Amino acid sequence: MQNTDLDILISGGTLLTMSGQMNIIENCLIGIKDGIIVSIQIKNGQTFSDESAREIIDASGCVVMPGLINTHTHLPMVAFRGKVDDLPLMDWLHNHIFPLEARFVNRRMVYECAMLAMAEMILSGTTTFCDAYFFESSVAEAAQVCAMRAVAAQGFADFATPDNPKYEKMMTAAERFVNHWKPYAPMITPAFFCHSPYTCSPVTLVNVKQVAREAGILYLTHLLEQRDEIEIIEKHYGKKPVRHLNDLGVLDENTVAVHCNWLTKEDMKILADTGVGVSHNPESSMKLAAGVAPVAEMLERKINVGLGTDGAASNNDLDMFREMDSTAKIHKVMSLNPTVMSAPEVLQMATSGGAKLLKLDHLIGSIEVGKRADIILIDMNQPHLTPVYNYYSHLVYAARGTDVKTSIIDGKIIMKDRKLLTIDLPETIEAVNQIARQIADQ
Repeated sequence: MQNTDLDILISGGTLLTMSGQMNIIENCLIGIKDGIIVSIQIKNGQTFSDESAREIIDASGCVVMPGLINTHTHLPMVAFRGKVDDLPLMDWLHNHIFPLEARFVNRRMVYECAMLAMAEMILSGTTTFCDAYFFESSVAEAAQVCAMRAVAAQGFADFATPDNPKYEKMMTAAERFVNHWKPYAPMITPAFFCHSPYTCSPVTLVNVKQVAREAGILYLTHLLEQRDEIEIIEKHYGKKPVRHLNDLGVLDENTVAVHCNWLTKEDMKILADTGVGVSHNPESSMKLAAGVAPVAEMLERKINVGLGTDGAASNNDLDMFREMDSTAKIHKVMSLNPTVMSAPEVLQMATSGGAKLLKLDHLIGSIEVGKRADIILIDMNQPHLTPVYNYYSHLVYAARGTDVKTSIIDGKIIMKDRKLLTIDLPETIEAVNQIARQIADQ
């Protein structure tokens, strides 16, 4: 085996491919060149000199798997982590979060807080995220510095937002955003995010979707996060939220609905028929007592579901391992059925399912020859991970974000032995603490 042309060789460990066959390969060798996985073999006792590849990573005692994919978050909201807790969603959002955002959100705040959020995600095994916020170009710029893979969704709402105080200029800014970031795909992929059917008028929902269709990008929206939304939309438009969006023509295979806690069977049929995917964010919904999405039934109906953390203001962390654990358990207790949402199923939602939701499954989400090298190593030599009978169960029910030892994104090592290589963490923490002091002094 000739490895002299490899950039990285991952040697040893247990590979969870998360491919369609869900193959597990013990004592693996993974060759990476120009950001692409070029070979996967069984080690069979071979040893390699330092000249075998530019860098050899010893994965002995580790699980090697695809990086986790966070399909919905608002990264700059780490600035409000712990600021407003233990309130109902509408009170929390309209009386506290929206006023805080109006006062403190600006380009610098978005950039610095996104950097901190990305440090948290990298350290806990996330390699790709889908963010939705204001000044989204600043999030994308931070992702470039951190070398993370991002779907960056510019946000829209029918009120003056921090980055678009004049509503009529919104669509011009949207087109400029897409044109600027499209050339950076697939590391940075632009998208649009309409906040919700109750904060966006039919005109906004339709106009934003039209531009998204023309640009061939994803269109995201919060949908049925809490029960009150049903009454609000029915009062204004005489129909339930999903029917309202379907009648507007904004639901299709490039639409991602976030939360979906109060779907009816009719709603799920519409989502399945139109090809809409869903981002499931259980911890945020649990904390806000907003509801629990019928994920098991959605999966039965072949609706694609990925996992997200939502923002740190309502979660209050960005650790996808915690999100997986909560996902499996909340659906078991809600259904009183311990067999629903199995560990392999949940791990798929956090990897290959998330990639499919974000239209990136041809590139990432599984470890296969020809795909981009977004890979994490998890140190299994931990008391809480010993002994090992089932890797999937351990990763969902026992592992923590802090068990991630090394992260590789697009063939570049961005964390090694728990050390971030693209972020000055003390500097980033201090920058966010400066912003937090301003918020605390209001």
